[in-house]
Amino acid sequence: MNRPVYRWTYESIVDAIPGVTFPDWLALTIQFVLFEGVMLLLAWRYDLWHAVPAGTAAIVVATAGSALMLLIGRRVRDLSMPTAYRKLLFGSSIEVVLGVIAYVALITYLLVYTPRTGAPLLESLLGTAPPIPAVFLTLLVLWDVCYRIGTAWWASVIGFWVAFRHPTEGATRRYLRRVDAFVICFALLQLVLVPFVRGYDLLVFALVGHVVAVLCVSGSAIFIRTRGSTI
Repeated sequence: MNRPVYRWTYESIVDAIPGVTFPDWLALTIQFVLFEGVMLLLAWRYDLWHAVPAGTAAIVVATAGSALMLLIGRRVRDLSMPTAYRKLLFGSSIEVVLGVIAYVALITYLLVYTPRTGAPLLESLLGTAPPIPAVFLTLLVLWDVCYRIGTAWWASVIGFWVAFRHPTEGATRRYLRRVDAFVICFALLQLVLVPFVRGYDLLVFALVGHVVAVLCVSGSAIFIRTRGSTI
């Protein structure tokens, strides 16, 4: 019996066109160029150049998150790991749930909370009468970022669980340790968003708190694997 192939939702989208297989580098290039190109076109059309640095930072984070997902997904499936690990990491779709929760919380904050404080973040980026296409792209990119952050958090938690419950040896342990390090690097990259939400304390706290949490969880997984024993 063939072993089930579990994949990220993002991987399923990349491989969705029948008979067409994109190399990882091409899929990532298309993602970045498409979003960045549309953003620059809208900035030119509606004179929103002041929003380009923040938009580019968000697109870079989203693309880096895609690279992380492909890196983990394409290679972990080749390792000798418990089926429960693959199923939890790829087949549970919990990363989508985490992404949805983060996205809904962010949208509630942007559309309800900040207008009541007198300093709407979207208004500062897109103006008092934001163009509909620009709002559409902004919300789409924000979803992309939230989905990637949810995925990184889930990979961090599962990485710690595997390090704790299923000690590995040799090349598998070394590779999983690198995966933990990649998750930490992606979390640190998210800090490029902090300057663009400065003054919005709740967003800054959420971003920095998430990064610290990933550092603690994935850092603990690296420590366990380095010691080569369970707690």
